Parts: sequence; C-alpha cells; structure tokens
Amino acid sequence: MKNVPLSEARAVFARPERIVWAVAEHGGRRSICPLGWKMNTSITPPMMAISVAPARFTHDLIAGSGEFVLAWPGEDLAEATYVCGTRSGRDMDKFAQMKLTALPAQVVKAPLIAECAANLECRVAGRLTSGDHTIFVGEIVAAWVHESPGRLLCSIGRESGYEFLLQKGGYRFGVIRA
Repeated sequence: MKNVPLSEARAVFARPERIVWAVAEHGGRRSICPLGWKMNTSITPPMMAISVAPARFTHDLIAGSGEFVLAWPGEDLAEATYVCGTRSGRDMDKFAQMKLTALPAQVVKAPLIAECAANLECRVAGRLTSGDHTIFVGEIVAAWVHESPGRLLCSIGRESGYEFLLQKGGYRFGVIRA
C-alpha cells in the first residue's frame, strides 16, 4: 500500500457506478437529477438514501415537497442522462426536451418515468447535511418496473466488462456486457 491523494484513490474505486435519476416536483415545477451517490439503508421499512448538492434545482424540489421518485435509466437513456445532469431544470423542461413520458405516481406527486427500467416512489424520512451535499433518506412507498427493463446505465471508467455507449464533457456511460 502507498499513501496517495484522494483523487488517485477515487480513480481506483469510484467507477463503475450505477446511475439513478432523482425526480421531484413542487410548486408546479418538476425536474430530473442524475445521481451516482445512492444506497439502500433499511429493509424494514424499505429505505434508500441519495446525496444531492444544494445548488441543484432538484434539491429545492425535494426539500420543498418532502418526496421524490428514483428512476433507473437503461442504455437507451445515455444522452438524456448527460443532458439532465448538465442542464438545470430551472432553465428547461427536461421531460419535454428529452421526450420523456411522465406517468402519475400512486402515492407521491413526482412523476414516474415510463422509459426507465424501474421507479421507486419515496417520502423523505430524514435528511442530513454532509459537507457540500444533503443526504435525503426516502422511505419507499411504491415500486414499479418496466415490462422489459433492459440493461441499466452505468457511469464507467475504462475497465473491462462494460459496453461503452457515450462520452461527453468528462462523463463516460456504458452498460454491463451481456
């Protein structure tokens, strides 16, 4: 082992990373924020945590509404993931721009995304400021899966085992090879 800067260590462990979209709606506005930082936190009740920067428009929507949807994009949504992650929902309707289908959720106000492989409706059960991000813990109140979910999108490095799909502006997307 050798002592290295954190950036060098992250290059070893940070990729691959499954991508999830945080979808939120509040005050008549909605948005999508692609995230890598998420995790399961409880089986009973079922909960997941996401980490969102306060500068993100979606952060404001989650904080204001107390709920969100987690949607897992498939390989056909690499370009939409890039656009939704690099443009603000304050300035554009990401659903219209990316031709995404918003479906009504069963419990929360934020919409499900028809094109995604899976959607989880979540109510905020807790939040914690963690440095420059907020961790939102969401209790899963409803779950949905696409009839044919396909392969899930990942943020990848150059490791083997992944099919490369898109690289733009420092982002590199792919899927696990079949």
